[in-house]
Amino acid sequence: MIKNSIPLFIVTLLLSISVSCNKQKTTNTTEKVAVDVLQTEIPVYDFNQLEPLLYTESDKIYIVNFWAMWCAPCVKELPYLQEFATQNPEIELILVSLDFTKDIETKLKPFLKKNNITEKVVLLDDPDANAWIDKIDPNWSGAIPFTIIFNNKKRLFFERAFEDLKDLENEINKIRNH
Repeated sequence: MIKNSIPLFIVTLLLSISVSCNKQKTTNTTEKVAVDVLQTEIPVYDFNQLEPLLYTESDKIYIVNFWAMWCAPCVKELPYLQEFATQNPEIELILVSLDFTKDIETKLKPFLKKNNITEKVVLLDDPDANAWIDKIDPNWSGAIPFTIIFNNKKRLFFERAFEDLKDLENEINKIRNH
């Protein structure tokens, strides 16, 4: 009985190898483009390095969003931020991850790829949160998501998740129309 099962096992093994080698994942063009433009490096900043990104002397509108993979409301709003940035290339979006630096390669990059997040991501690694949170906005409790929308004329702070694309557009229009 064992003699008869060995050839069957070998045939089954060879068949499964050949089938798995012939499988090709198909992706549509937009997925391929999104994956191709993902960041290969995610810079790690302390607050002193990040702070210049929070100000501008130009009319250009910036959106800086503080988030983390473990924050459900943050993850829920990321597609709205990504979609808005894609539709409005004249506005710069910077996603400031508060995840652990040790997780960049194993968790953060795979998360960004899986969710087709192609906008600029930086990781803030500064343990003195009490100091830098107050420098950003003294009214900020430290809860995330937290978003700053600004140009050289106006700054808006949002300690909440955007409900949908329209909600985000409405807030950005307050700066556009200023």
